[in-house]
Amino acid sequence: MNPPVTLSPSTRFFSFRPRLIECLRGYSRERFLVDLLAGLTVGIVALPLAIGFGIAAGATPGAGIFTAVIGGFLVSALGGSRVQIGGPAGAFVGLVYLVIAQYGLPNLLLCTAMAGVILFILGATRLGSLIKFVPHPITTGFTCGIAITIISTQVQDFIGLKLGQKVPAVFWEKVVVLGRALPTLSWLTVAIGVGAFVLIKLWPKAWARRVPGSIVAIIVGTLVVALFKLPVETIGERFGDNGIPHGWPVFRLLSFDWRHLDVLIRPAVTIALLGSIESLLSAVVADGMIDDRHDSNQELMAQGVANFVVPFFGGIPVTGVLARTAVNVRNGARSPIAGMVHSLTLLVIVLLAAPLAKFIPLTVLGAVLIVVSLQMGEWDEFLLLRRQAKSDAVVFLVTFVLTVVFDLSVAVEIGMVLAAFLFVKRVADTTQVSAHDEDDAAGQGHERVENLPRGVLVYRVFGALMFGAADKLDTVMRRANADTRVVILHLAALTALDGTALNALDTLQEKLHRHGRHLVLSGPHTQPYALMEKMGFLERVGPDNVVADLDAAVARARQLLGQK
Repeated sequence: MNPPVTLSPSTRFFSFRPRLIECLRGYSRERFLVDLLAGLTVGIVALPLAIGFGIAAGATPGAGIFTAVIGGFLVSALGGSRVQIGGPAGAFVGLVYLVIAQYGLPNLLLCTAMAGVILFILGATRLGSLIKFVPHPITTGFTCGIAITIISTQVQDFIGLKLGQKVPAVFWEKVVVLGRALPTLSWLTVAIGVGAFVLIKLWPKAWARRVPGSIVAIIVGTLVVALFKLPVETIGERFGDNGIPHGWPVFRLLSFDWRHLDVLIRPAVTIALLGSIESLLSAVVADGMIDDRHDSNQELMAQGVANFVVPFFGGIPVTGVLARTAVNVRNGARSPIAGMVHSLTLLVIVLLAAPLAKFIPLTVLGAVLIVVSLQMGEWDEFLLLRRQAKSDAVVFLVTFVLTVVFDLSVAVEIGMVLAAFLFVKRVADTTQVSAHDEDDAAGQGHERVENLPRGVLVYRVFGALMFGAADKLDTVMRRANADTRVVILHLAALTALDGTALNALDTLQEKLHRHGRHLVLSGPHTQPYALMEKMGFLERVGPDNVVADLDAAVARARQLLGQK
Protein backbone atom coordinates (compact mmCIF):
# COMPACT_ATOMS: atom_id res chain seq x y z
CA MET A 1 0.00 0.00 0.00
CA ASN A 2 1.29 3.41 -0.92
CA PRO A 3 1.70 5.88 1.97
CA PRO A 4 -0.84 8.72 2.11
CA VAL A 5 0.16 11.88 0.30
CA THR A 6 0.43 14.94 2.55
CA LEU A 7 0.72 18.51 1.46
CA SER A 8 3.10 20.95 3.04
CA PRO A 9 1.65 24.25 4.29
CA SER A 10 3.14 26.00 1.27
CA THR A 11 1.31 23.73 -1.19
CA ARG A 12 -2.08 23.54 0.49
CA PHE A 13 -4.81 25.60 -1.09
CA PHE A 14 -6.15 26.59 2.33
CA SER A 15 -4.09 26.59 5.50
CA PHE A 16 -5.02 28.52 8.63
CA ARG A 17 -2.07 28.38 11.00
CA PRO A 18 -1.44 31.47 13.16
CA ARG A 19 2.17 32.24 13.99
CA LEU A 20 1.23 32.20 17.67
CA ILE A 21 1.04 28.39 17.63
CA GLU A 22 4.65 28.12 16.49
CA CYS A 23 5.86 30.76 18.96
CA LEU A 24 4.27 29.02 21.97
CA ARG A 25 6.48 25.96 21.50
CA GLY A 26 9.16 26.16 24.14
CA TYR A 27 7.82 29.52 25.33
CA SER A 28 9.54 30.44 28.59
CA ARG A 29 8.91 32.71 31.54
CA GLU A 30 11.83 34.91 30.53
CA ARG A 31 10.41 35.42 27.05
CA PHE A 32 7.01 36.22 28.52
CA LEU A 33 8.47 38.94 30.74
CA VAL A 34 10.18 40.54 27.72
CA ASP A 35 6.96 40.38 25.69
CA LEU A 36 4.99 41.71 28.65
CA LEU A 37 7.20 44.79 28.97
CA ALA A 38 7.11 45.40 25.20
CA GLY A 39 3.31 45.04 25.12
CA LEU A 40 2.83 47.44 28.03
CA THR A 41 5.04 50.03 26.32
CA VAL A 42 3.24 49.73 22.97
CA GLY A 43 -0.13 49.93 24.73
CA ILE A 44 0.83 53.26 26.25
CA VAL A 45 2.14 54.53 22.92
CA ALA A 46 -1.03 53.37 21.14
CA LEU A 47 -3.48 55.13 23.49
CA PRO A 48 -3.24 58.69 22.10
CA LEU A 49 -3.02 57.39 18.53
CA ALA A 50 -6.12 55.22 18.93
CA ILE A 51 -8.07 58.16 20.35
CA GLY A 52 -6.68 60.59 17.80
CA PHE A 53 -7.33 58.43 14.76
CA GLY A 54 -10.88 57.75 15.96
CA ILE A 55 -11.55 61.48 16.14
CA ALA A 56 -9.69 62.35 12.92
CA ALA A 57 -11.66 59.74 10.99
CA GLY A 58 -14.94 61.40 11.96
CA ALA A 59 -15.92 58.69 14.45
CA THR A 60 -15.39 58.82 18.24
CA PRO A 61 -12.44 58.26 20.57
CA GLY A 62 -14.10 55.05 21.69
CA ALA A 63 -14.21 53.75 18.12
CA GLY A 64 -10.45 54.15 17.83
CA ILE A 65 -9.78 52.58 21.23
CA PHE A 66 -11.93 49.49 20.67
CA THR A 67 -10.42 49.08 17.20
CA ALA A 68 -6.99 48.84 18.83
CA VAL A 69 -8.24 46.60 21.65
CA ILE A 70 -10.23 44.04 19.64
CA GLY A 71 -8.61 44.38 16.23
CA GLY A 72 -5.11 44.51 17.65
CA PHE A 73 -5.70 41.40 19.74
CA LEU A 74 -7.07 39.40 16.80
CA VAL A 75 -4.28 40.49 14.43
CA SER A 76 -1.63 39.35 16.93
CA ALA A 77 -3.39 36.12 17.94
CA LEU A 78 -4.26 34.98 14.40
CA GLY A 79 -1.67 36.71 12.20
CA GLY A 80 1.31 35.48 10.23
CA SER A 81 3.87 37.81 11.82
CA ARG A 82 5.52 37.41 15.19
CA VAL A 83 5.61 41.10 16.07
CA GLN A 84 2.94 42.87 13.99
CA ILE A 85 0.78 45.36 15.90
CA GLY A 86 -2.71 45.98 14.55
CA GLY A 87 -5.05 48.89 15.14
CA PRO A 88 -6.46 52.06 13.60
CA ALA A 89 -4.04 53.71 11.18
CA GLY A 90 -3.50 57.13 9.71
CA ALA A 91 -3.76 55.59 6.24
CA PHE A 92 -7.49 55.11 6.77
CA VAL A 93 -8.30 58.56 8.14
CA GLY A 94 -9.20 60.32 4.89
CA LEU A 95 -11.01 57.32 3.45
CA VAL A 96 -13.04 56.63 6.61
CA TYR A 97 -13.89 60.31 7.00
CA LEU A 98 -15.16 60.42 3.41
CA VAL A 99 -17.22 57.21 3.75
CA ILE A 100 -18.85 58.48 6.95
CA ALA A 101 -19.60 61.84 5.32
CA GLN A 102 -21.15 60.23 2.23
CA TYR A 103 -22.85 57.13 3.61
CA GLY A 104 -22.98 57.52 7.41
CA LEU A 105 -21.34 55.62 10.26
CA PRO A 106 -23.59 52.49 10.03
CA ASN A 107 -22.58 52.01 6.39
CA LEU A 108 -18.91 52.50 7.27
CA LEU A 109 -19.22 49.63 9.74
CA LEU A 110 -20.81 47.51 7.01
CA CYS A 111 -18.02 48.48 4.55
CA THR A 112 -15.42 47.44 7.12
CA ALA A 113 -17.06 44.05 7.64
CA MET A 114 -17.25 43.54 3.86
CA ALA A 115 -13.57 44.47 3.57
CA GLY A 116 -12.84 41.85 6.23
CA VAL A 117 -14.50 39.17 4.11
CA ILE A 118 -12.49 40.29 1.06
CA LEU A 119 -9.22 40.21 3.01
CA PHE A 120 -9.93 36.75 4.37
CA ILE A 121 -10.70 35.43 0.88
CA LEU A 122 -7.46 36.97 -0.45
CA GLY A 123 -5.48 35.18 2.24
CA ALA A 124 -7.42 31.90 2.03
CA THR A 125 -6.88 31.70 -1.73
CA ARG A 126 -3.17 32.50 -1.25
CA LEU A 127 -3.27 35.78 -3.12
CA GLY A 128 -1.26 37.69 -0.53
CA SER A 129 1.76 37.78 -2.83
CA LEU A 130 -0.21 39.82 -5.40
CA ILE A 131 0.27 42.92 -3.24
CA LYS A 132 3.88 43.08 -4.46
CA PHE A 133 2.55 44.07 -7.88
CA VAL A 134 1.41 47.46 -6.53
CA PRO A 135 4.12 49.83 -7.85
CA HIS A 136 6.30 51.72 -5.39
CA PRO A 137 5.33 55.18 -6.78
CA ILE A 138 1.68 54.42 -5.95
CA THR A 139 2.36 53.39 -2.35
CA THR A 140 4.59 56.42 -1.73
CA GLY A 141 2.17 58.71 -3.55
CA PHE A 142 -0.86 57.80 -1.50
CA THR A 143 1.20 57.66 1.72
CA CYS A 144 2.26 61.29 1.23
CA GLY A 145 -1.28 62.20 0.18
CA ILE A 146 -2.73 60.55 3.27
CA ALA A 147 -0.30 62.48 5.47
CA ILE A 148 -1.53 65.78 3.99
CA THR A 149 -5.13 64.63 4.45
CA ILE A 150 -4.57 63.85 8.14
CA ILE A 151 -2.92 67.22 8.71
CA SER A 152 -5.85 68.98 7.02
CA THR A 153 -8.30 67.25 9.38
CA GLN A 154 -6.34 68.49 12.40
CA VAL A 155 -6.14 72.18 11.46
CA GLN A 156 -9.44 73.03 13.17
CA ASP A 157 -8.47 71.50 16.53
CA PHE A 158 -4.78 72.46 16.38
CA ILE A 159 -5.46 76.20 16.06
CA GLY A 160 -8.87 76.29 17.74
CA LEU A 161 -11.13 77.38 14.87
CA LYS A 162 -14.87 77.84 15.49
CA LEU A 163 -16.57 76.52 12.38
CA GLY A 164 -20.21 76.16 13.34
CA GLN A 165 -20.36 73.14 11.00
CA LYS A 166 -18.65 69.83 10.38
CA VAL A 167 -15.44 69.96 8.37
CA PRO A 168 -16.29 68.91 4.78
CA ALA A 169 -14.78 65.71 3.43
CA VAL A 170 -13.83 67.18 0.03
CA PHE A 171 -10.39 68.81 0.17
CA TRP A 172 -11.13 72.10 -1.61
CA GLU A 173 -14.38 72.59 0.33
CA LYS A 174 -12.43 71.91 3.49
CA VAL A 175 -9.82 74.54 2.58
CA VAL A 176 -12.55 77.12 1.91
CA VAL A 177 -14.35 76.45 5.19
CA LEU A 178 -11.14 76.54 7.22
CA GLY A 179 -10.00 79.71 5.45
CA ARG A 180 -13.26 81.50 6.23
CA ALA A 181 -12.96 80.49 9.89
CA LEU A 182 -9.41 81.85 10.33
CA PRO A 183 -10.65 84.99 12.15
CA THR A 184 -11.88 82.72 14.97
CA LEU A 185 -8.38 81.37 15.57
CA SER A 186 -7.46 80.98 19.26
CA TRP A 187 -3.89 82.00 19.96
CA LEU A 188 -4.00 80.26 23.33
CA THR A 189 -4.95 76.98 21.60
CA VAL A 190 -2.19 77.53 19.04
CA ALA A 191 0.37 78.09 21.80
CA ILE A 192 -0.56 74.86 23.59
CA GLY A 193 -0.63 72.89 20.35
CA VAL A 194 2.72 74.22 19.18
CA GLY A 195 4.19 73.58 22.61
CA ALA A 196 3.01 69.96 22.46
CA PHE A 197 4.39 69.61 18.93
CA VAL A 198 7.82 70.97 19.95
CA LEU A 199 7.91 68.78 23.05
CA ILE A 200 7.24 65.63 21.01
CA LYS A 201 9.81 66.53 18.35
CA LEU A 202 12.52 67.41 20.89
CA TRP A 203 11.85 64.52 23.26
CA PRO A 204 15.09 62.46 23.43
CA LYS A 205 14.92 59.22 21.49
CA ALA A 206 16.67 57.36 24.33
CA TRP A 207 13.88 58.34 26.73
CA ALA A 208 11.16 57.67 24.14
CA ARG A 209 11.84 53.93 24.32
CA ARG A 210 10.41 53.89 27.83
CA VAL A 211 8.26 57.03 27.98
CA PRO A 212 7.00 58.23 24.57
CA GLY A 213 7.04 61.97 23.94
CA SER A 214 3.40 61.87 22.84
CA ILE A 215 2.31 60.58 26.26
CA VAL A 216 4.37 63.26 28.01
CA ALA A 217 2.86 65.95 25.79
CA ILE A 218 -0.68 64.76 26.52
CA ILE A 219 -0.08 64.62 30.29
CA VAL A 220 1.59 68.05 30.41
CA GLY A 221 -0.97 69.64 28.10
CA THR A 222 -3.90 68.18 30.01
CA LEU A 223 -2.48 69.33 33.36
CA VAL A 224 -1.82 72.86 32.10
CA VAL A 225 -5.33 73.25 30.68
CA ALA A 226 -7.02 71.68 33.73
CA LEU A 227 -5.01 73.44 36.47
CA PHE A 228 -5.24 76.90 34.93
CA LYS A 229 -8.80 76.30 33.63
CA LEU A 230 -7.85 77.52 30.19
CA PRO A 231 -10.60 77.95 27.56
CA VAL A 232 -9.26 75.21 25.28
CA GLU A 233 -11.62 72.59 23.84
CA THR A 234 -11.20 69.07 25.25
CA ILE A 235 -12.46 65.61 24.31
CA GLY A 236 -15.18 65.86 26.96
CA GLU A 237 -16.46 69.19 25.62
CA ARG A 238 -16.58 67.88 22.02
CA PHE A 239 -18.00 64.39 22.60
CA GLY A 240 -19.53 64.51 26.07
CA ASP A 241 -19.44 61.58 28.48
CA ASN A 242 -20.34 59.15 25.69
CA GLY A 243 -17.23 59.88 23.66
CA ILE A 244 -14.88 57.85 25.87
CA PRO A 245 -15.95 54.27 26.66
CA HIS A 246 -16.40 53.49 30.35
CA GLY A 247 -16.67 49.72 30.22
CA TRP A 248 -16.39 46.58 28.14
CA PRO A 249 -17.05 46.68 24.41
CA VAL A 250 -20.72 46.10 23.59
CA PHE A 251 -21.76 43.80 20.74
CA ARG A 252 -24.31 45.30 18.34
CA LEU A 253 -25.67 43.87 15.10
CA LEU A 254 -24.94 45.86 11.95
CA SER A 255 -27.76 47.56 10.08
CA PHE A 256 -27.95 46.04 6.63
CA ASP A 257 -29.76 47.38 3.57
CA TRP A 258 -29.49 45.46 0.29
CA ARG A 259 -30.32 48.63 -1.66
CA HIS A 260 -27.02 50.25 -0.65
CA LEU A 261 -24.85 47.18 -1.10
CA ASP A 262 -23.72 47.97 -4.66
CA VAL A 263 -22.70 51.49 -3.62
CA LEU A 264 -20.64 50.19 -0.70
CA ILE A 265 -18.64 47.61 -2.65
CA ARG A 266 -16.20 50.18 -4.01
CA PRO A 267 -15.19 51.69 -0.62
CA ALA A 268 -15.10 48.17 0.87
CA VAL A 269 -12.66 47.02 -1.82
CA THR A 270 -10.56 50.15 -1.26
CA ILE A 271 -10.44 49.51 2.50
CA ALA A 272 -9.38 45.91 1.83
CA LEU A 273 -6.70 46.93 -0.69
CA LEU A 274 -5.30 49.67 1.52
CA GLY A 275 -5.39 47.43 4.59
CA SER A 276 -3.55 44.64 2.81
CA ILE A 277 -0.88 46.99 1.47
CA GLU A 278 -0.32 48.70 4.83
CA SER A 279 -0.25 45.49 6.87
CA LEU A 280 2.06 43.57 4.52
CA LEU A 281 4.46 46.50 4.11
CA SER A 282 4.62 46.77 7.90
CA ALA A 283 5.20 43.02 8.20
CA VAL A 284 8.02 43.14 5.64
CA VAL A 285 9.77 45.94 7.55
CA ALA A 286 9.30 44.01 10.79
CA ASP A 287 10.88 40.93 9.18
CA GLY A 288 13.99 42.96 8.47
CA MET A 289 14.14 44.16 12.07
CA ILE A 290 13.99 40.67 13.61
CA ASP A 291 15.48 38.62 10.74
CA ASP A 292 12.28 36.67 10.16
CA ARG A 293 9.79 35.94 7.39
CA HIS A 294 6.06 36.42 7.86
CA ASP A 295 3.24 34.44 6.24
CA SER A 296 1.46 37.03 4.08
CA ASN A 297 -1.60 34.87 3.46
CA GLN A 298 -2.08 34.11 7.16
CA GLU A 299 -1.62 37.81 7.90
CA LEU A 300 -4.37 38.74 5.44
CA MET A 301 -6.72 36.18 6.95
CA ALA A 302 -6.09 37.62 10.41
CA GLN A 303 -6.68 41.13 9.10
CA GLY A 304 -9.90 39.84 7.53
CA VAL A 305 -11.16 38.35 10.80
CA ALA A 306 -10.27 41.52 12.70
CA ASN A 307 -12.00 43.82 10.21
CA PHE A 308 -15.08 41.60 10.16
CA VAL A 309 -15.40 41.44 13.96
CA VAL A 310 -14.48 45.01 14.97
CA PRO A 311 -17.52 46.75 13.36
CA PHE A 312 -19.86 44.74 15.63
CA PHE A 313 -18.28 46.66 18.53
CA GLY A 314 -18.36 50.05 16.81
CA GLY A 315 -14.78 49.96 15.56
CA ILE A 316 -13.24 51.37 12.39
CA PRO A 317 -10.90 49.58 9.90
CA VAL A 318 -7.89 47.69 11.26
CA THR A 319 -4.49 47.19 9.70
CA GLY A 320 -0.91 46.51 10.67
CA VAL A 321 0.76 49.74 11.79
CA LEU A 322 4.45 50.23 11.24
CA ALA A 323 5.21 52.82 13.95
CA ARG A 324 3.71 50.74 16.78
CA THR A 325 5.23 47.56 15.33
CA ALA A 326 8.65 49.23 15.36
CA VAL A 327 8.17 50.28 19.00
CA ASN A 328 7.20 46.69 19.77
CA VAL A 329 10.38 45.32 18.19
CA ARG A 330 12.65 47.94 19.74
CA ASN A 331 11.37 46.97 23.17
CA GLY A 332 12.34 43.34 22.67
CA ALA A 333 9.13 41.67 21.47
CA ARG A 334 9.65 38.37 19.69
CA SER A 335 6.19 36.76 19.75
CA PRO A 336 2.52 37.70 19.21
CA ILE A 337 2.06 37.68 23.00
CA ALA A 338 3.44 41.24 23.06
CA GLY A 339 0.75 42.43 20.64
CA MET A 340 -1.95 40.74 22.69
CA VAL A 341 -0.62 42.41 25.85
CA HIS A 342 -0.71 45.76 24.04
CA SER A 343 -4.44 45.32 23.42
CA LEU A 344 -5.15 44.20 26.98
CA THR A 345 -3.19 47.19 28.28
CA LEU A 346 -5.46 49.53 26.36
CA LEU A 347 -8.52 47.73 27.71
CA VAL A 348 -7.31 48.06 31.31
CA ILE A 349 -6.64 51.77 30.78
CA VAL A 350 -10.17 52.21 29.42
CA LEU A 351 -11.72 50.34 32.33
CA LEU A 352 -9.72 52.15 35.01
CA ALA A 353 -8.91 55.61 33.68
CA ALA A 354 -11.53 56.41 31.04
CA PRO A 355 -12.97 59.46 32.91
CA LEU A 356 -9.57 61.19 32.81
CA ALA A 357 -9.38 61.06 29.02
CA LYS A 358 -12.16 63.62 28.65
CA PHE A 359 -9.78 66.33 29.93
CA ILE A 360 -7.29 65.83 27.06
CA PRO A 361 -7.12 69.01 24.90
CA LEU A 362 -7.95 68.41 21.25
CA THR A 363 -5.08 70.64 20.16
CA VAL A 364 -2.60 68.31 21.88
CA LEU A 365 -4.09 65.31 20.10
CA GLY A 366 -3.83 67.32 16.90
CA ALA A 367 -0.14 67.87 17.58
CA VAL A 368 0.36 64.14 18.10
CA LEU A 369 -1.32 63.29 14.79
CA ILE A 370 0.54 66.00 12.89
CA VAL A 371 3.85 64.57 14.12
CA VAL A 372 2.73 61.08 13.08
CA SER A 373 1.69 62.39 9.66
CA LEU A 374 5.00 64.11 9.07
CA GLN A 375 6.81 60.90 10.02
CA MET A 376 4.68 58.66 7.78
CA GLY A 377 5.04 60.80 4.65
CA GLU A 378 7.93 59.81 2.38
CA TRP A 379 8.86 63.39 1.55
CA ASP A 380 12.24 62.48 0.06
CA GLU A 381 10.35 61.24 -2.99
CA PHE A 382 9.70 64.86 -4.03
CA LEU A 383 13.43 65.59 -3.96
CA LEU A 384 14.12 62.51 -6.09
CA LEU A 385 11.57 63.29 -8.81
CA ARG A 386 14.18 64.68 -11.22
CA ARG A 387 16.28 61.54 -10.91
CA GLN A 388 13.42 59.08 -11.34
CA ALA A 389 12.10 57.77 -14.61
CA LYS A 390 9.45 60.12 -15.94
CA SER A 391 6.82 57.39 -15.82
CA ASP A 392 7.45 56.72 -12.12
CA ALA A 393 7.42 60.44 -11.34
CA VAL A 394 4.10 60.89 -13.14
CA VAL A 395 2.50 57.96 -11.30
CA PHE A 396 3.73 59.29 -7.95
CA LEU A 397 2.49 62.84 -8.55
CA VAL A 398 -0.88 61.76 -9.97
CA THR A 399 -1.50 59.40 -7.05
CA PHE A 400 -0.45 62.06 -4.53
CA VAL A 401 -2.65 64.79 -6.03
CA LEU A 402 -5.68 62.53 -6.45
CA THR A 403 -5.35 61.26 -2.87
CA VAL A 404 -5.36 64.81 -1.53
CA VAL A 405 -7.89 66.42 -3.87
CA PHE A 406 -10.34 63.54 -4.37
CA ASP A 407 -10.04 60.36 -2.33
CA LEU A 408 -7.95 57.26 -1.99
CA SER A 409 -10.30 55.11 -4.09
CA VAL A 410 -9.87 57.34 -7.13
CA ALA A 411 -6.13 57.71 -6.51
CA VAL A 412 -5.43 53.98 -6.32
CA GLU A 413 -7.67 53.12 -9.28
CA ILE A 414 -6.26 55.77 -11.62
CA GLY A 415 -2.73 55.26 -10.31
CA MET A 416 -2.88 51.52 -11.02
CA VAL A 417 -4.33 52.07 -14.51
CA LEU A 418 -1.69 54.70 -15.30
CA ALA A 419 1.09 52.48 -13.95
CA ALA A 420 -0.18 49.58 -16.07
CA PHE A 421 -0.21 51.70 -19.23
CA LEU A 422 3.27 53.02 -18.54
CA PHE A 423 4.50 49.49 -17.82
CA VAL A 424 3.10 48.29 -21.15
CA LYS A 425 4.77 51.21 -22.91
CA ARG A 426 8.08 50.44 -21.22
CA VAL A 427 7.86 46.80 -22.27
CA ALA A 428 6.93 47.82 -25.80
CA ASP A 429 9.88 50.21 -25.98
CA THR A 430 12.29 47.40 -25.10
CA THR A 431 10.87 45.04 -27.73
CA GLN A 432 12.64 45.01 -31.10
CA VAL A 433 11.91 43.35 -34.41
CA SER A 434 14.95 43.98 -36.58
CA ALA A 435 16.41 42.65 -39.80
CA HIS A 436 19.70 40.79 -39.58
CA ASP A 437 21.51 43.30 -41.78
CA GLU A 438 20.62 46.35 -39.67
CA ASP A 439 23.40 47.89 -37.63
CA ASP A 440 21.51 47.46 -34.36
CA ALA A 441 21.17 43.72 -34.98
CA ALA A 442 24.92 43.12 -34.81
CA GLY A 443 26.60 42.30 -31.56
CA GLN A 444 23.47 41.02 -29.85
CA GLY A 445 25.09 37.74 -28.90
CA HIS A 446 23.34 35.71 -31.62
CA GLU A 447 24.84 33.74 -34.47
CA ARG A 448 25.44 35.54 -37.73
CA VAL A 449 23.73 34.51 -40.96
CA GLU A 450 26.22 33.23 -43.53
CA ASN A 451 25.48 32.82 -47.26
CA LEU A 452 21.86 33.80 -46.99
CA PRO A 453 20.01 32.79 -50.18
CA ARG A 454 18.46 35.48 -52.35
CA GLY A 455 14.77 35.97 -51.60
CA VAL A 456 15.11 35.18 -47.84
CA LEU A 457 14.63 37.79 -45.10
CA VAL A 458 15.71 37.14 -41.51
CA TYR A 459 14.22 39.05 -38.58
CA ARG A 460 15.30 38.77 -34.98
CA VAL A 461 12.76 39.43 -32.20
CA PHE A 462 14.13 40.72 -28.90
CA GLY A 463 12.23 41.03 -25.60
CA ALA A 464 8.57 40.40 -24.79
CA LEU A 465 6.26 40.46 -27.80
CA MET A 466 2.96 41.49 -26.25
CA PHE A 467 -0.07 43.60 -27.12
CA GLY A 468 1.75 46.89 -26.71
CA ALA A 469 4.44 45.87 -29.19
CA ALA A 470 2.56 43.55 -31.56
CA ASP A 471 2.38 46.25 -34.25
CA LYS A 472 6.17 46.04 -34.66
CA LEU A 473 5.62 42.92 -36.76
CA ASP A 474 4.19 45.20 -39.45
CA THR A 475 7.77 46.06 -40.45
CA VAL A 476 8.18 42.50 -41.72
CA MET A 477 5.53 42.91 -44.42
CA ARG A 478 6.54 46.48 -45.22
CA ARG A 479 10.14 45.40 -45.86
CA ALA A 480 9.21 42.37 -47.96
CA ASN A 481 9.54 43.03 -51.69
CA ALA A 482 8.68 41.18 -54.87
CA ASP A 483 11.80 39.02 -54.58
CA THR A 484 11.04 37.88 -51.02
CA ARG A 485 9.98 34.20 -50.94
CA VAL A 486 10.77 33.17 -47.34
CA VAL A 487 10.67 35.13 -44.07
CA ILE A 488 12.58 33.70 -41.10
CA LEU A 489 11.65 34.91 -37.61
CA HIS A 490 14.52 34.16 -35.24
CA LEU A 491 12.84 33.88 -31.79
CA ALA A 492 15.76 32.79 -29.61
CA ALA A 493 15.66 36.14 -27.74
CA LEU A 494 11.85 36.24 -27.46
CA THR A 495 11.12 36.10 -23.71
CA ALA A 496 7.31 36.15 -23.72
CA LEU A 497 4.37 36.08 -26.11
CA ASP A 498 0.70 36.94 -25.53
CA GLY A 499 -2.53 36.38 -27.45
CA THR A 500 -2.49 39.74 -29.22
CA ALA A 501 1.02 39.25 -30.54
CA LEU A 502 0.17 35.67 -31.55
CA ASN A 503 -2.78 37.03 -33.51
CA ALA A 504 -0.37 39.43 -35.25
CA LEU A 505 1.87 36.47 -36.11
CA ASP A 506 -1.17 34.64 -37.47
CA THR A 507 -2.01 37.65 -39.64
CA LEU A 508 1.58 37.76 -40.90
CA GLN A 509 1.43 34.05 -41.75
CA GLU A 510 -1.85 34.48 -43.66
CA LYS A 511 -0.52 37.45 -45.66
CA LEU A 512 2.64 35.60 -46.60
CA HIS A 513 0.67 32.49 -47.54
CA ARG A 514 -1.74 34.55 -49.63
CA HIS A 515 1.18 35.89 -51.66
CA GLY A 516 2.78 32.47 -52.08
CA ARG A 517 5.46 33.09 -49.47
CA HIS A 518 6.60 31.05 -46.48
CA LEU A 519 7.19 31.74 -42.77
CA VAL A 520 9.89 29.85 -40.86
CA LEU A 521 10.23 30.08 -37.05
CA SER A 522 13.68 29.64 -35.55
CA GLY A 523 14.42 28.73 -31.92
CA PRO A 524 11.22 29.60 -30.02
CA HIS A 525 11.58 29.01 -26.26
CA THR A 526 9.22 27.36 -23.79
CA GLN A 527 6.47 29.94 -23.15
CA PRO A 528 6.13 31.22 -26.74
CA TYR A 529 6.37 27.66 -28.11
CA ALA A 530 3.75 26.33 -25.67
CA LEU A 531 1.31 29.14 -26.51
CA MET A 532 1.77 28.75 -30.26
CA GLU A 533 1.27 25.00 -29.98
CA LYS A 534 -1.80 25.34 -27.76
CA MET A 535 -3.45 27.82 -30.15
CA GLY A 536 -2.70 25.66 -33.22
CA PHE A 537 -0.37 28.24 -34.77
CA LEU A 538 2.51 25.80 -35.19
CA GLU A 539 0.25 23.48 -37.15
CA ARG A 540 -0.83 26.31 -39.43
CA VAL A 541 2.79 27.32 -40.04
CA GLY A 542 3.72 23.68 -40.62
CA PRO A 543 5.84 21.44 -38.37
CA ASP A 544 8.72 21.47 -40.86
CA ASN A 545 8.82 25.27 -40.70
CA VAL A 546 9.55 25.35 -36.95
CA VAL A 547 13.25 24.62 -36.34
CA ALA A 548 15.74 24.73 -33.49
CA ASP A 549 18.26 27.34 -34.66
CA LEU A 550 19.12 29.81 -37.39
CA ASP A 551 21.28 27.43 -39.41
CA ALA A 552 18.40 24.97 -39.60
CA ALA A 553 16.05 27.82 -40.58
CA VAL A 554 18.33 28.84 -43.48
CA ALA A 555 18.53 25.20 -44.57
CA ARG A 556 14.74 24.97 -44.49
CA ALA A 557 14.50 28.17 -46.55
CA ARG A 558 16.76 26.60 -49.21
CA GLN A 559 14.42 23.60 -49.37
CA LEU A 560 11.40 25.86 -49.83
CA LEU A 561 13.25 27.69 -52.63
CA GLY A 562 14.19 24.38 -54.27
CA GLN A 563 17.88 24.88 -53.60
CA LYS A 564 20.31 22.32 -52.23
